[in-house]
Amino acid sequence: MLHIFTYHDHFYVYDTGSGSLHECDEKTARHFRGEPVEMTDEELAGIAQLEADGLLNKEEPKAYPMKSREVKALCLHVSHDCNLRCQYCFADEGAYHSVREVMSFETAKAAIDFLIRESGSRKVLEADFFGGEPLMNLDVVKRTVYYAKEVAAKRGKRFLFTTTTNGLLLDDETIAFFNEEMENVVLSLDGRPEVHDAVRKTVSGKGSYAAVIEKIKKFVRSRGDKHYYVRGTFTAKNLDFSKDVLFLADQGFDSISMEPVVTDIPGLQIKEEHLPAIEKEYERLCDEYIAREERGEGFHFFHFNIDLEGGPCLSKRVSACGAGNEYFSVVPNGDIYPCHQFAGDKKWLMGNVFEGKLDAAIREKFASSCLFTRKKCGDCFAKFICSGGCNANNYHYCGDIDTPYEMTCAMMKKRVECAMHVLAARKSREN
Repeated sequence: MLHIFTYHDHFYVYDTGSGSLHECDEKTARHFRGEPVEMTDEELAGIAQLEADGLLNKEEPKAYPMKSREVKALCLHVSHDCNLRCQYCFADEGAYHSVREVMSFETAKAAIDFLIRESGSRKVLEADFFGGEPLMNLDVVKRTVYYAKEVAAKRGKRFLFTTTTNGLLLDDETIAFFNEEMENVVLSLDGRPEVHDAVRKTVSGKGSYAAVIEKIKKFVRSRGDKHYYVRGTFTAKNLDFSKDVLFLADQGFDSISMEPVVTDIPGLQIKEEHLPAIEKEYERLCDEYIAREERGEGFHFFHFNIDLEGGPCLSKRVSACGAGNEYFSVVPNGDIYPCHQFAGDKKWLMGNVFEGKLDAAIREKFASSCLFTRKKCGDCFAKFICSGGCNANNYHYCGDIDTPYEMTCAMMKKRVECAMHVLAARKSREN
């Protein structure tokens, strides 16, 4: 399948079968669209050669999903409480539509034991500390890290740890601990002060930007070459979100993500009518992203990073998300859910770490879900990049994990086109 698209005055052809991206002129693009244009023998010969080389009109590859019954990762909800009251929070401002509570070390220990027991032959395991705000239960985070490392070493395994934090409780001791033990740290910051403060408020109702910015900057300066990223959220209130991404880059952050909000709150919800503005905004960001790279001032924006030449193998790309099968979420009382965005929804309760058993029917539903069960993805050019979207978003908006949420699809397609243009610009500079 060929995807022909235009970015400003650039014309591209993307072949889903080979994963090859080709820049061409307008006439050739029209030819691929099936429009009546005269092509020279030389031009047709060039197209024929690409086809002969397997770089154009190649049959889409067949691959079986890589599904394993070995558990590889847990998201530990060490705190169902938060010191912020972010208006758009999918987790009900940290409470997950239940009581505010924190996870005990006994529960975290049982979760780690469950993960190791169910990990089979896997040597590298992952534990993500999540909330609410996990630093409100820092002692349990620390004890869990040290316990996990100890028991994993006895089994010939090792852990990679991640923490997601709003930064409000970052101090020198915590920064040192993170730099020593965390493979990755995700820091929530929405961009310009007025944008951040409009939705990310303290318990007292004040904006939180001034309270977190210097702490996050200090942490990033100390991080060296270890992984982190600053993660923002844009809403209907800041459809000019490219300014927020660039603002974050100007603060010295070189690893940034900016995600569309997932909410139905009036005034914040992203609607179909917003898509044209959002697509233009991705283009504005893309143009400046390339310009900064050319000036030697580049940064990493998560959604513009794709690898068409390497990246995950095809079997992994068609497998879709591992939630509910290889990856699970554990809430403070030990209950297990498919992922953090299903937490608290009793329909998706899969078991408890103290029992050590998983609901077989729910697990099979997620294990059998893949790109090929998502019928709407069949004709999408981005399917081998997107893998069918987020299970939770699909369920919450469409009622089924195998039915992609079309708003997310539209934004994903635009981001992929921008990312392809970034790749082409880099290739052009190299040549």
